[in-house]
Amino acid sequence: MNGQIALLGSGEYLPVMDDVDRYLLANCGVNGRKPCVVCLPTAAGQEGEKSISRWSKMGEEHFTRLGANVQALPVIDAKSANNPNYASVVENASIIYFSGGDPSYLYRTMKDSLVWKSAQKAWVNGAVYAGCSAGAMILGTEMPDVRAAGIRSTIAFGILPISSLLPHFNKMHLFGKPLVATLRRRLREGEIMIGVDEDTAIVGKINEEWTVMGKSQAHVFTKNESSSYVAGEKFTLKRQSP
Repeated sequence: MNGQIALLGSGEYLPVMDDVDRYLLANCGVNGRKPCVVCLPTAAGQEGEKSISRWSKMGEEHFTRLGANVQALPVIDAKSANNPNYASVVENASIIYFSGGDPSYLYRTMKDSLVWKSAQKAWVNGAVYAGCSAGAMILGTEMPDVRAAGIRSTIAFGILPISSLLPHFNKMHLFGKPLVATLRRRLREGEIMIGVDEDTAIVGKINEEWTVMGKSQAHVFTKNESSSYVAGEKFTLKRQSP
C-alpha cells in the first residue's frame, strides 16, 4: 500500500469522524479532482438487507456531505466480490472504505476475490484504505475471537506488521483484561498488537509514523510493555527488535 491507511475503533460515517475523513479526502492523491469514495458494507453481509442498506446509506450521505463523489457497492458475498463491474469501480476509487461487522466473514469474502485484487491495485496507486472495526482487524496477521477471550483466532491478511488489532478497546470492560493478557502471552518477542478506542482512528502509512485522531486513545502492546497515545500523538508500527 502506498496510500494512507485509517483504522477506526468505531464511528464510521458519523460526524465524530469528520476531521479524520476530511484529512483522508485531502490526502488521497486526486490532485485537484473530486475524490471518489467507494463504501463496502461487506462485513455486514450476513446481517440482512436492512443492515446492509443502513451502512450503505450512511456512507453515501456522510461522504456526500463532505464534498466527495461516493458510491456504496453491494459487495456482500463471494459472488458479488467477484463481480467484474464492482471490481472496476473499486480499482478507480480514491478511498476504499470497509465498515464494521464480522471480521472473519469479511476476510473469507475478500480473500482472492476480484474486488480485493482491485483494491490492492488502487492502494498501490495511492488510494486510501479506511477500515472500521472488522475493516481494521483484517490487516493484522490474526483476528482473535473476542467471545472466546482470545483463546481462538483466525488468520488475517497480514498487511501490517502487527499481530492483531482490537477495536472498541475502551468498551471492553468485562473481558478486556483477560483478553489482552491472553493475547500478550501469545506474542513472540518483537511482535506488537494494537487497541483502538471507540470514536478514534489511527492514520498512517506502512513503515512510516502513525497519528492518533478522534476522541480517545490508541494502545500499543508488546509481550512485556505497553504505551497509550492520545489524539495528535504519533507512534510507529515497526516490529521491535528482540
